[in-house]
Amino acid sequence: MSLTEQREGVAAGRLDMFVDGAFAFTLTLLVIGGDVVPDSAEALLHMLGGIPAFAVCFSMIAYFWYGHVRWRRRCPSADGTGLWLSLLLVFFALIFVYPLHMMFASLFNAFSGGRLPSRFTLASAGEVRVLLVVYGFAFTCMAGTLVLLFRHAAQRARRVAASPLEAQCEQLVWMVPTVLGLASAALALLLPLSAPSPLWALPGFLYALMFLIGPLVARFRRRHGMG
Repeated sequence: MSLTEQREGVAAGRLDMFVDGAFAFTLTLLVIGGDVVPDSAEALLHMLGGIPAFAVCFSMIAYFWYGHVRWRRRCPSADGTGLWLSLLLVFFALIFVYPLHMMFASLFNAFSGGRLPSRFTLASAGEVRVLLVVYGFAFTCMAGTLVLLFRHAAQRARRVAASPLEAQCEQLVWMVPTVLGLASAALALLLPLSAPSPLWALPGFLYALMFLIGPLVARFRRRHGMG
């Protein structure tokens, strides 16, 4: 291994440790109860009611973190573009964590009839719109950054005469949530504030189309003869 390769390996490792630490920090912002220690059994049970929302938020943060892990497998060496896009992903993650928590805490609170706690209340259609739009744009920025990371990995593969197909397949995976997040935010903006309550669920239901990732990836692999 050359000295340059050793330096790139060290730089890549330091970047990955920073990204891992940043994502771990975002999880501390989600922890149930925050910095409040329950002072009674009733308060403890109330705090534990936040577990369902925390579980979903945890899985979403882990989903994006694992996207970066998979990108590193396709782009093991360090360079400026990978560095700045990774830092951009961390930047968006620290923004995304707040609308993420607000979205699912309020959702579980509504579905449980108020039995599951939420410090966030949505009192009007205007507030619902703001939350859906902010969440949608933050979701789009996170997924879109991963699209750019895998695009960069594909370009690097071409420069070293390697196959870019695996990186392009991963790029396709992240294009789906990018488009869905943008579509959800746009629909929330277009809905009139006088729209009935069931219609305000439509921007959220768009994320159910994430299941399209599987068929699209399978088609891509068949088209390019990938095992």
